Amino acid sequence: MAVPERAQKPKRFDRNLIVIGAGSAGLVSAYIAAMVKAKVTLIEAHEMGGDCLNTGCVPSKALIKSAKVAHQIADAARFGIDVGAPRIDFPAVMRRVRDVITTIEPHDSVERFTGLGVDCVKGYARFLDPWTVEIDGERQLTAKSFIIATGAAPLIPPLPGVEDSGYLTSETLWDAMATRAAAPDRLVILGGGPIGCELAQAFQRLGSNVTIVEMADRLLLKEDADAAALVTARLESEGVSIRTKHRALRFETGKKLVVAGPEGEAAIAYDDIIIAVGRKPRVSGFGLEELGLVVDGRLENDVFLRTSMPHILCAGDVAGRQQLTHGGSHEAWYASVNALARPFKKYRTDYRVLPRVTYTEPELATVGLTQAEAGEQGASFDVTRYDLDDLDRAIAESEAHGFVKILTAKGSDRILGATIIGQNAGEILAEVTFAMKHNMGLRKILQTIHPYPTWAEANKYAAGQFGLARKPVALLKWAERWFRWQRG
Repeated sequence: MAVPERAQKPKRFDRNLIVIGAGSAGLVSAYIAAMVKAKVTLIEAHEMGGDCLNTGCVPSKALIKSAKVAHQIADAARFGIDVGAPRIDFPAVMRRVRDVITTIEPHDSVERFTGLGVDCVKGYARFLDPWTVEIDGERQLTAKSFIIATGAAPLIPPLPGVEDSGYLTSETLWDAMATRAAAPDRLVILGGGPIGCELAQAFQRLGSNVTIVEMADRLLLKEDADAAALVTARLESEGVSIRTKHRALRFETGKKLVVAGPEGEAAIAYDDIIIAVGRKPRVSGFGLEELGLVVDGRLENDVFLRTSMPHILCAGDVAGRQQLTHGGSHEAWYASVNALARPFKKYRTDYRVLPRVTYTEPELATVGLTQAEAGEQGASFDVTRYDLDDLDRAIAESEAHGFVKILTAKGSDRILGATIIGQNAGEILAEVTFAMKHNMGLRKILQTIHPYPTWAEANKYAAGQFGLARKPVALLKWAERWFRWQRG
């Protein structure tokens, strides 16, 4: 970009770093800068904590917990306890969701970050030039470096009638449901990704009749097909209607979604519909387009999280690589260090060991490559699978379903990826993630003492399966002959 004469680089700066957006990526970026004694300003137009705290991870997991308790009560007879059907007080459920947010809010508050040395400013930030932002059209600040952490917004497909459909998103459903006496009777969820599946199961357990509409031939398309099939089967067993290979065509009056499926067009009536087909980076309204940093609706950035102007970096959902709270925090380290150490040092962002979890029941947890991804990349690998129906703790809890699947490099115990599906899969995955991050193979997990009976033993048994498949056959034959000779 040709910088206007009036916008020449200042000789002095107000700040070392300005961070725009106070979600997970922005908060961590500002925290790191403050810890190394840089002068940093964090600008947020709405609520501290961003989507994760206010409309994403925290409220959804609170809702999922209430739904899980309701399901456990309904399923209690399986454990020898007869308590009858649960009575769901939906307003109380939603109040609890709000209470959870309120309890966690101080962790991300202005007060906390001010105490850490961050200058927190509430308002809308807009670039006037590459080194100057204006806040709410009034205050102006310059900085040597910037980090854009403005997040992403739900993607709304341009379907005919969508604006009059009354649709909800993962952001708007919380305020809408807070005023309801009960969960919606007929709930349609457009999109069969992690958000769609999590919300579908939760609302089904809280009394809704849920239908998932997914254009692809299966749910959770990015995940291991075997694992996704178990999630699908569980949702269906709990009453969720799943329509894969169905493409949304249009909305009609009277709250109807018209879809095209293998058997032609059909209209699905709903009381509420949640659109969960993906998210798009928030790049408009910040002056980024005027700086030439936005191309095709994306904030272009490189492996160091730098835009085409190297002093302007990005992190989190707006970077466009993944949509995970912990992923945003991970990127924040690279963005903040690369911003503050510029031009003397830079670090390439490492996504090799980035775990993710879909919080359905059973949970689906993944790190590294899936089997399909490894095949697409032409990797030479082995697959080790341990089924949880053999795990004592799973049997004791009557949750003996799912598996641990670990991919290793051919001829090695080096872990390329893992998929775990089952109860507490997200917790079980942590050990595998640790091993991958620190270049420890499956044999190290096998050598680690795990307490009995625990879910984490599944990793040890998977490692045992790996070792069993590679036992020294020739050596064992010699050992057999030796012991036979010893017996005389």
